[in-house]
Amino acid sequence: MTTLSRRRFLEGASAATALLAAPQAFAAGETRPNFTVAVADLPATLEPARELSNVGTRVTYSIFDTLIRRDFLGAADGGGSELKPHLAVKWERVSPQELIVTLRQGVKFHNGDELTSEDVAYTFRDGRLWGDKAQIPGGKPYFGILASVEPIDRYTVRFRTRVADVLLEQRLASWCAWIVNKRAYEAMGFEAYSRKPVATGPYRVVSHSAAEATVLEAFDDYFMGKPTARRVTFRRVPELAARVAGLVAGDYDLITNIPPDQMSVVGAYKDIDVRSVVLANVHVLAYNEQDKVLADKRVRQALNYAIDRQKLVDALWQGTAQVPASHNFPEYGQMFVEGRKLPYDPAKAKALLQEAGYKGEPIVYRTMANYYTNALEAAQILVEQWKAVGINASLQVVENSTQMRGAGAQIFNWSNSTRLPDPLGAIWVAWGPAGEIQVSKFWTSTDGFNKAGTALEAEVDPAKRKALFTQMLDIWEDEAPATILYQPSEAYAIKKAIAWRPTTFYFMDLRPDNLSFARS
Repeated sequence: MTTLSRRRFLEGASAATALLAAPQAFAAGETRPNFTVAVADLPATLEPARELSNVGTRVTYSIFDTLIRRDFLGAADGGGSELKPHLAVKWERVSPQELIVTLRQGVKFHNGDELTSEDVAYTFRDGRLWGDKAQIPGGKPYFGILASVEPIDRYTVRFRTRVADVLLEQRLASWCAWIVNKRAYEAMGFEAYSRKPVATGPYRVVSHSAAEATVLEAFDDYFMGKPTARRVTFRRVPELAARVAGLVAGDYDLITNIPPDQMSVVGAYKDIDVRSVVLANVHVLAYNEQDKVLADKRVRQALNYAIDRQKLVDALWQGTAQVPASHNFPEYGQMFVEGRKLPYDPAKAKALLQEAGYKGEPIVYRTMANYYTNALEAAQILVEQWKAVGINASLQVVENSTQMRGAGAQIFNWSNSTRLPDPLGAIWVAWGPAGEIQVSKFWTSTDGFNKAGTALEAEVDPAKRKALFTQMLDIWEDEAPATILYQPSEAYAIKKAIAWRPTTFYFMDLRPDNLSFARS
């Protein structure tokens, strides 16, 4: 659907339901409202380390807690990086490879159990998130650094790492670090726990259907205080027009994934507010090095040089997105490498294609239509930019990620988030040996990159760490297993009477300190 037709469809659908009304639901004697969020998609499961995705963490963030909390909302842009006590009241570095964590006493799980060091050790055990036979392979990029996690007493835990790790505290505040309940996990088993997990968060699971809705209810014994909503429902509504219509009608209180060209349209309703934030995330194109055409890195480089990223930002994001300085972000602080710039040089692209002996072989770009905001519109522009330099490019729209990366895959879209404010939490997680691209063997020319990244994991000297990161960037850009398009914005539409702030991550924070309702 074009931007113009999308706008007309959206306006028509909204107008058709503007006169409808849906009252808030209340239980007998219950004064707290229900809170309904319409999302474009829902996760397959609710096991938090198993479901590391934008649609997954949006939901699981209200079910689970971490030992340490990253204070995203401590910064005006929603991207704060200060660490605060959460399930842990304090932590102490005994050595570069050892951290002692003291737990908050009296924290309750949804089943009434008290949080203890046994639950923490079970969460981070060898065999779940790390080790040769990790139950959840996606945990290894974050916690493969661990050597052991041991209870000292009921409320104290010792973390040891294989090498000196300057990021362990940040890891314990990141996604993949949510604490599970040992007793429930063992009694239910992996699959059953994934459907209805037991945790410590402000809301507990009532039901979950990836095709329809995830329903949560307030956990009134939550250690941060009584949740402000009685019930939270994340309802799957793939079509933007339907999400907006439901918000206008009062069926939903908040909706996600508002494209920039619709922000003013949706925000024009007197009782609706649009709140947006630039994400700590980049949309990327990944190339399959095993493909006979893309096996030549000069072709991959040419694809990158042909992309006018600023045009994409201006045309699709109304200036709300940003073109970053490669896989390299200011939130890294002293690790940020100055002077980097993503290339745009059509003449260079043509020269590389000629040098590579490219003879017009077909190159197909696969994308899902709605998973990423503006994915289809960006794909249409990209194909035209590639054709302009002589690449025989075409677009294929698929239904799911399995089809996108399946047999015959050449180019597909993806996103990389900055899970930790450091290169080890971004480029290394996504493109290192434990990341899905290398595991799937889409990128195999990785020796230099992996050597530098492995050294970075163990390095504590800031200057040496920055030099290693610079080396990784140089290799990644030269080998061109992918390219960054832009750093997108994320816009939410919400009833004006509801106080809530978004963060630069896909986490949707519904804790009592970030969600409140105006009293009527």
